[in-house]
Amino acid sequence: MALLTTVKPGDETANITPISSAWALDDTYVLGLSDASQAMCNLRENGELVINLPDARLWESIERIAETTGAAEVPSHKREKYRHEPDKWTLGGFTPRGSESVLPPRIAECPVQMEALVTNMTPLDEEEGATIVHAKVLRTHVHQALAVPGTSHVDVDAWKPMYYTFRHYFSQGERLGVNFRAEQ
Repeated sequence: MALLTTVKPGDETANITPISSAWALDDTYVLGLSDASQAMCNLRENGELVINLPDARLWESIERIAETTGAAEVPSHKREKYRHEPDKWTLGGFTPRGSESVLPPRIAECPVQMEALVTNMTPLDEEEGATIVHAKVLRTHVHQALAVPGTSHVDVDAWKPMYYTFRHYFSQGERLGVNFRAEQ
């Protein structure tokens, strides 16, 4: 689960988009976005974003903005279930925090925030109306409570990231083991 923050062209209003299709490949995040989303419109215009990774305690905040869209004109296929919300920040109880490398703000409540630039967009297929976005991470911010002192590592025992599986919110369970490549 990730919350993307992007900026609308023209008025530079920050938008929040919850997504479930996100994974990392080295310093690049691969994102799956609906072509009709406000985030996709914003990224086509300026290519700057923040990938905010929420923890388990934020699921209700995310659910409060889940049925909203930043698009003033709600796309026809979304009108039955979605409504326009110009201020998802207040609705979700989120606090904007300035970024250092990109225009969109970070979400202060998210324990991990990655400032990024779009490097590639590939249409998934026209029927699905989705695009695969590659975003290069420029800078990563981690809440102090999750940082391993003296390193650039996240304390994976302290962090409880949120997962979204088949429209249900989950959090990490107990550790099962460690891969041989893990830095310790």
